[in-house]
Amino acid sequence: MSTAAFSALTASPQDPSSPPSPHARQQRQAEVVRALQRVLPAHMLLWHSEDTTPYECDGLTAYRQRPLVVCLPETEAQVQAVLQTCHALQVPVVARGAGTGLSGGALPHDMGVTLSLARFNRILQIDPLARTARVQCGVRNLAISEAAAPHGLYYAPDPSSQIACTIGGNVAENSGGVHCLKYGLTVHNVLRVRGFTVEGEPVEFGSEALDAPGYDLLAAVIGSEGMLAVTTEVTVRLIPKPQLARCIMASFDDVRKAGEAVAEVIAAGIIPAGLEMMDKPMIAAVEDFVHAGYDLDAAAILLCESDGTPAEVQEEIERMTQVLLAAGATKIAVSQSEEERLRFWSGRKNAFPASGRISPDYMCMDSTIPRKRLADMLQAIAAMERKYQLRCVNVFHAGDGNLHPLILFDANDPDQLHRCELFGADILETSVAMGGTVTGEHGVGVEKLNSMCVQFSAEENAQMHALKAAFDPAGLLNPGKVIPTLHRCAEYGKMLVRGGQLAHPELERF
Repeated sequence: MSTAAFSALTASPQDPSSPPSPHARQQRQAEVVRALQRVLPAHMLLWHSEDTTPYECDGLTAYRQRPLVVCLPETEAQVQAVLQTCHALQVPVVARGAGTGLSGGALPHDMGVTLSLARFNRILQIDPLARTARVQCGVRNLAISEAAAPHGLYYAPDPSSQIACTIGGNVAENSGGVHCLKYGLTVHNVLRVRGFTVEGEPVEFGSEALDAPGYDLLAAVIGSEGMLAVTTEVTVRLIPKPQLARCIMASFDDVRKAGEAVAEVIAAGIIPAGLEMMDKPMIAAVEDFVHAGYDLDAAAILLCESDGTPAEVQEEIERMTQVLLAAGATKIAVSQSEEERLRFWSGRKNAFPASGRISPDYMCMDSTIPRKRLADMLQAIAAMERKYQLRCVNVFHAGDGNLHPLILFDANDPDQLHRCELFGADILETSVAMGGTVTGEHGVGVEKLNSMCVQFSAEENAQMHALKAAFDPAGLLNPGKVIPTLHRCAEYGKMLVRGGQLAHPELERF
């Protein structure tokens, strides 16, 4: 991201073209602090640089920006008061959960307030008869399943960061996980969302009943990345824990065979509980980290899980094994115990930290393509590695075509960061060209703003801006994220192939 583009993101919504001077920023900060001190106790306000620095980025660490003020409310009334105060002053607000997001969705606004909801961490109700859990937005994803476990229930979406990520963040990004193929994304497992509009008006989407009165806006809010409302409470659907789960680890000597095997499994009418793919470099990084027992000679491995009754699992494991062998699997290992199954999955769940051990920084991309193009994408990424002179390790939610290539680079080297950004944009644009999308579950944030120009037309972007304006006319909630402006798309068009010419001729386009 260029300096000009970053400045446009962090400038005030009233005048996005001119970043404020240090003196003007200091004056505005003092004004905002004074106003917030009237509605929040002192221990819930941070504004000195040493206190706000920990909030300057989310999991996308390449871009950093300190907010004017950080608020840490503990009650809904306090959240409402903060929003009302900021709206009166026309101050941008960025809601933040655990900060585990990977697209810069929680990147602070230079002239705005970061609204941390980390203290909203109570599980309010587990209803085993209705199979629902009502929780505050700051409850960790995994904590919901832990609380429901005594009732034989759990919450299905399981992002790799589930030990730390919060349900409010999951709602913002429409998170998935390794079991989303069979059980769905966040949008399929949330019944109701409560919160506040930018003006501090209480609002509720969805219902615990089978239907909700009026327009069904729940799906619009889930995945809206904090641009439409601030979530404070969520009601989720719980499902019974399966009697048994077993996992196949299948090795392949060629990535194309592995990619085609994924399509063959689905074509056979099998919907695994999980179907994940890792390439050889990722296998090596993970095995060195967690010793999951992966085949280091394999060009790619698939993890295919079956769950249900013992009879159902036995039949499905046998059918998947036959399909995988017919597709060219060189080795098949089936978990024989729950401990072994968890060991197989430990590698996949630790793919991101394992990558952090072999590179100073990495940028995790997130796009989706048709399953049948998995091998084509891996070959395209290999060509991009040569073009941009950067390594990339790959892990995929293969069952639904959701890619997570991790580009390895050193953020302290501006040239590497520049090449990494171009590499990432190339992956996203190639995904669109293959019939896919620029995001699967990590959201757009600031990272994929330019790539949104590739996927959506000016008319489609205008419709998204209209929806945003219906909720937030002044553009104060998480401004500068998700939906690119027409001006931005016009500028970014110069970076793409137009009339057979490249804006970066030093990099031959794949």
